[in-house]
Amino acid sequence: MKYIDEFRDGGVAQKIAERLQQEVRPNRSYSFMEFCGGHTHAISRYGVSELLPANVRMVHGPGCPVCVLPIGRIDLAIKLALEHGAIVCTYGDTMRVPASDGLSLVRAKARGGDIRMVYSAADALQIARQNPQREVVFFAIGFETTTPPTALAIRDAHKEGLANFSVLCCHVLTPSAITHILESPEVRQFGTVPIDGFVGPAHVSIVIGSGPYEHFAQEYRKPVVIAGFEPLDVMQAVLMLVRQVNEGRAEVENEFTRAVNRDGNLSAQALVSDIFELRPSFEWRGLGEVPYSALKIRPGFAAFDAERRFKLGYQPVADNKACECGAILRGVKKPTDCKIFGTVCTPENPVGSCMVSSEGACAAHYSYGRFKDIAIVAAA
Repeated sequence: MKYIDEFRDGGVAQKIAERLQQEVRPNRSYSFMEFCGGHTHAISRYGVSELLPANVRMVHGPGCPVCVLPIGRIDLAIKLALEHGAIVCTYGDTMRVPASDGLSLVRAKARGGDIRMVYSAADALQIARQNPQREVVFFAIGFETTTPPTALAIRDAHKEGLANFSVLCCHVLTPSAITHILESPEVRQFGTVPIDGFVGPAHVSIVIGSGPYEHFAQEYRKPVVIAGFEPLDVMQAVLMLVRQVNEGRAEVENEFTRAVNRDGNLSAQALVSDIFELRPSFEWRGLGEVPYSALKIRPGFAAFDAERRFKLGYQPVADNKACECGAILRGVKKPTDCKIFGTVCTPENPVGSCMVSSEGACAAHYSYGRFKDIAIVAAA
């Protein structure tokens, strides 16, 4: 298959690994954060870390949209279904994220809530058309990749005068999260999370382009290399980052040239701008309140804003104390640093959101066997 098999060639991977061994300087360490959960998945699935030199470390970032969703937001969706009698539609992974009182959307469904898994915002819109006597709410999550389809659904509902459709908007923004990480005490003050550069997200960059990352290169002197999701994409991006660090450069480079350009998808950006505006602040799991890091529906489309329609008030909820998901999302800890990883917390019984989504760091490590040593120790 064109542009798939070519980027999974083991022989080419070995050649890039050899080049890295030659170019990495033995007297220094390199730490690169892969922001996107898709990259975390690729690194675990294909064993990329095992091909990297010992002094090149990959740090997991908060690039999994399901993982960064705070408990309080899931509670709002459950409330809409159980207390307001709405049909709540959302993506599959969101259904299993643990919420308050031992609930999740799946468990709320078992209690009688009309909660449905959909593949797109358009599916939720169709359900609203088919159920004119019911309130239908699309629980919208995700980064810039999934925001344009939500905007399109709101625009179409507005054109049709679809009075029973609304959106619980939890769309978040990548650049704001990267800024928050770089400004965090762990990175800037204490240096407990060293970051020499970023592997920039793929799908997000198709929408927003490479331009928004130039700020990080210029202001924070951190190189960014946008990469595709295949193993050779990631390895080539790491090689490009190593070269920048060795040469003292901090630039935005694009490895994923087959899909990303500097400007991104201007039509999608215009649509999002028409429908949404910035929230002054938004809570992320693990990061806390992050200024101007999420979107809300503009007043002109207020009729489709579930928070306004149902007068919802957000209440933050603390994470499970045994779960290290927050620290993992900040890059402070690895999945295997969590005491309940692979024992109490598994994909079948997730305690934290990082074990739910396939893009979550814990799920990726668990699924592809990167936890065997700790599992053996725990069993002993």
